[in-house]
Amino acid sequence: MKFLRIILFPVVPIYYLITWLRNWLYDKGIKSSKSYDIPIICVGNLSTGGTGKTPMIEYLIRLLKDEKSIATLSRGYKRITEGYVIADHGATPDTIGDEPYQFYRKFKTIRVAVDGNRQNGIAQLLSSENKPDVILLDDAYQHRKVKAGLNILLTAYYNLYSDDIVLPTGNLREPRSGAKRANIIVVTKCPTGITENEKDKIAEKLKLAPHQQLVFSSIDYADKVISTDLEMPLESLSKFTLVTGIANAKPLVDFLTNKGLSFNHLEYPDHYSFRPNDIEELAKKELIITTEKDFVRLADNENLLPKLFYLPIEITIDKKDAFDSTIESFVD
Repeated sequence: MKFLRIILFPVVPIYYLITWLRNWLYDKGIKSSKSYDIPIICVGNLSTGGTGKTPMIEYLIRLLKDEKSIATLSRGYKRITEGYVIADHGATPDTIGDEPYQFYRKFKTIRVAVDGNRQNGIAQLLSSENKPDVILLDDAYQHRKVKAGLNILLTAYYNLYSDDIVLPTGNLREPRSGAKRANIIVVTKCPTGITENEKDKIAEKLKLAPHQQLVFSSIDYADKVISTDLEMPLESLSKFTLVTGIANAKPLVDFLTNKGLSFNHLEYPDHYSFRPNDIEELAKKELIITTEKDFVRLADNENLLPKLFYLPIEITIDKKDAFDSTIESFVD
């Protein structure tokens, strides 16, 4: 794959020009974006996954759900359904996608919808009997047909967009200049103990505009693993198999390694659809620890349930009060 990316380098200027021109057409109003009367928050990135969008959406849900009626709108990546789907008791990862299903499973008071056409998805939510007060757009930074009122751009500490180039050789979906659309830039997955000096250096690299707020976040891992009806403290684990189907498992692997835990790691591609032979092999393992996103894809297999656990995570934000205040002021 790395070799293929290298030999495709001549395509980079073409991809850059196409995506830059598309943004320029939207910026100049030649291509139109639709605005809405209710607060819409877009969470996205410039790169191809692995920046922590799902924990950020969950953070926003926790922040707002007690005071506002919340809806999330995703495209429902790798679902088998088409068009607009609202999650209900029959929802599965296959019908709405793994991450939306995770939202639906965890937060019973919110509405979870999927639609590749974000304008149609918003229209459907707003025409419903109990329309939401706030809509959270998941992974929609490049969906410029919708003009969100607040754009939150995520970039991972270990792979800042300022150090990257566009596809196919790099990982950026659009040129770095697209970052100027963000109201808030969040550097995610920061190591514990990141210094103020290092934060200042990152801020210089990102070349923030005057209107942009910069915050830093880190992953906060739980001290226990959870199954459908059991919990076990991390410290009680002996040897287990770690199963991941996410964009970058390194922070999780590092965390478990630093805890001194003994495990084998089975790493699958992001949003991996586990096949019957995969399940058969996993069923031979004595204990499986996985991510919550992978758990929702595996938990419908009865042979795995007695041995399948996930490690919950949340995010910690360094300027929490200022960040929360920005969000709350926007939705009021």
